[in-house]
Amino acid sequence: MNAVVIAVCLMLALSLARVNVVIALTVSALVAGLVGGMDMHQTINAFNTGLGGGAQIALSYALLGAFAVALSHSGLTTLISRSIINSLGQDPNPTNTNWVRWLLLISLLVMSMASQNILPIHIAFIPILVPPLLHVITKLNIDRRIVACVLTFGLVTTYMILPIGFGGIFLNDILLSNLTSNGLAAVREQIPSAMLIPAAGMVVGLLTAVFISYRKPRIYDETKVLVAEPEEALNKRNINIAAVAILATLIVQLETDSMIFGALVGFMIFSFSGALKHVADQDIFNQGVRMMANIGFIMISAAGFAAVVKETGEVGTLVASLSNIIGDNKALAAFLMLLVGLLITMGIGSSFSTIPIIATIYVPLALSFGFSVTATIALVGTAAALGDAGSPASDSTLGPTAGLNVDGQHDHIRDSVIPTFIHYNIPLLVFGWIAAMVL
Repeated sequence: MNAVVIAVCLMLALSLARVNVVIALTVSALVAGLVGGMDMHQTINAFNTGLGGGAQIALSYALLGAFAVALSHSGLTTLISRSIINSLGQDPNPTNTNWVRWLLLISLLVMSMASQNILPIHIAFIPILVPPLLHVITKLNIDRRIVACVLTFGLVTTYMILPIGFGGIFLNDILLSNLTSNGLAAVREQIPSAMLIPAAGMVVGLLTAVFISYRKPRIYDETKVLVAEPEEALNKRNINIAAVAILATLIVQLETDSMIFGALVGFMIFSFSGALKHVADQDIFNQGVRMMANIGFIMISAAGFAAVVKETGEVGTLVASLSNIIGDNKALAAFLMLLVGLLITMGIGSSFSTIPIIATIYVPLALSFGFSVTATIALVGTAAALGDAGSPASDSTLGPTAGLNVDGQHDHIRDSVIPTFIHYNIPLLVFGWIAAMVL
């Protein structure tokens, strides 16, 4: 058995068994190194070296958490939730409730898509925007798994087909450059069109989640929401300060390309303005860090896991061993290449980091089987995107969990990872295979 396969399967099994994801990643990294031929010392060194790769995103999450908690104490989030709830009336009729439900889901979808290119802030908006909406989501009995699927769809599908913002980084800077450097005669214009069929699989998954899987009401404890997101007294001055803090955070992040400094500026505006004088700044900061600490540690551990997997060199061995199984079967070759991509990305947690690992092997392999240029683009792009939705260590699942679990009623594995894995990875695998065979 290949070390990558064993490590990823072990990580997923431990996560499903309710073992903390940080522990699951750490144990699986150790197993990957030992099975991959490294000794204990080499494995631990590789893991420790990789930890630094997750430090930036972990600190970003911590500061965003502090900023989100500060916002909740400003009264702005209370104003938003009260306005929506009041629009429903004291005894909302089904038609009115249904209208607000769809408006809420569509708004979250648009925001998640915009966060990839129009305002490239990625997941930074989720811990700020989603927690105050939990009052509305709970009152409407919306299954939070729908919200997780909607947010993940916007985060993943957008960069797969739109070459702007994060999509430009994924499609042009990473995918195209790695394809051409490995001998594929691809041009920029071919990349988005080649990814349209795989993206159609994401659309099928979203529609299935919204209209079939999670359309029934789900009851949540509203008292827990009120504890996590207390309704503050409305103060016009504080609300204006909150609006300024949000705008400043957005501008700084776009100018510096850093969530860390964006959230830091926003939090400092709250601290020095006196908007939080009724609450201790230190308490707010600690609350925010506690809220996001688990996600930050998962990202750090995932970086260590990825470093060990790369160090073993077992990815190349895995693909090479597949060549013996495939023979001359082109259809089987496409399926297995996508399946291996799913395994690698599920473990690493980032489609952006997966492409450089698999492109050097996949491009020559695809050309040897006679796949066209566009089919090869679809294969490599889909193989990388597979697993981004549905990985316990992916920010595409960690981000939604950060917003939906502030009151402890949304389990990361069962309510974010499993729903997005089922509704996105399976259709993406099918539609990616179709794209490879017809393009």
